[in-house]
Amino acid sequence: AEEFATLGDELFGTSDVDAVFERMRTDDDLRYHSGEQMVDDARAALERARAELGQWFGRLPEADCEVRPVPEFLVASAPPAYYIQPAGDGSRGGTYFLNTRNASSMFRFEGQATAFHEAIPGHHLQLAIAGELTGVPAFQQHSLQTAYVEGWGLYAGRLADEMGLYARRSDLLGMLALDAFRAARLVVDTGLHAKGWSREDAVTYMREHTPLPFDTIDVEVDRYIAIPGQALSYKLGQIEIRRLRDDAEHALGEDFDIRGFHDTVLGSGMVTLGVLGDLVDEWVGRQGAAAPADQ
Repeated sequence: AEEFATLGDELFGTSDVDAVFERMRTDDDLRYHSGEQMVDDARAALERARAELGQWFGRLPEADCEVRPVPEFLVASAPPAYYIQPAGDGSRGGTYFLNTRNASSMFRFEGQATAFHEAIPGHHLQLAIAGELTGVPAFQQHSLQTAYVEGWGLYAGRLADEMGLYARRSDLLGMLALDAFRAARLVVDTGLHAKGWSREDAVTYMREHTPLPFDTIDVEVDRYIAIPGQALSYKLGQIEIRRLRDDAEHALGEDFDIRGFHDTVLGSGMVTLGVLGDLVDEWVGRQGAAAPADQ
């Protein structure tokens, strides 16, 4: 809420979070004007990301990622955006698809945050690197572990801010909106399946704590009712990856290497959060042992 208040004061002249949410839901100036604008915005975002990757990652995938509109025969049933990993034989790179059918209903402030989550430095780096690994079982290349996969996607949305990738201050609204959405899902899923919440309780909570349109909230809550626990995995994965990084930074101090940390997180493919923790702990141990002793 504090971040929404700060940005709201800067962009809209109000720090009242409810007013900021209402502006985000209703202001047509915050929406895309065309499908071409959606695609161009995503391509520009990924170009900025590519230019900065070397400062944050040591290992990069050989396969590139292109941005394409969803084919016409799929637009009626396709989600607003999604990523398809490269072909295993190298014949096709990764693809970030955008559903441009109803562009004028899409929030422009979410465009870049979604691109960073789905493509670079999000799922494309993660899944393309996994597919290019050698000497690991096939399930580590291809079997999606939701908490790990989506946790990295959420981590990437915040990492993009650290990397200076958001072009406009208003684009940070998208980063906050998507983060708030996933945080609220964690609360709502727990409320529905462990705390005895009603559907109305869940809808009310989502309306109060996220800027999502009300009709979207209704659909999302029904999804959580039907698939217990699925919504928990996204935010729990992000929290765990961030915790592992914080612990590593604390343990290594000036010897912490962000590129080495990211390479460790992405370097073994699809793993559980427990295994990921072991991998990071082993990396921290090696880094600490290799660090020169204090004089």
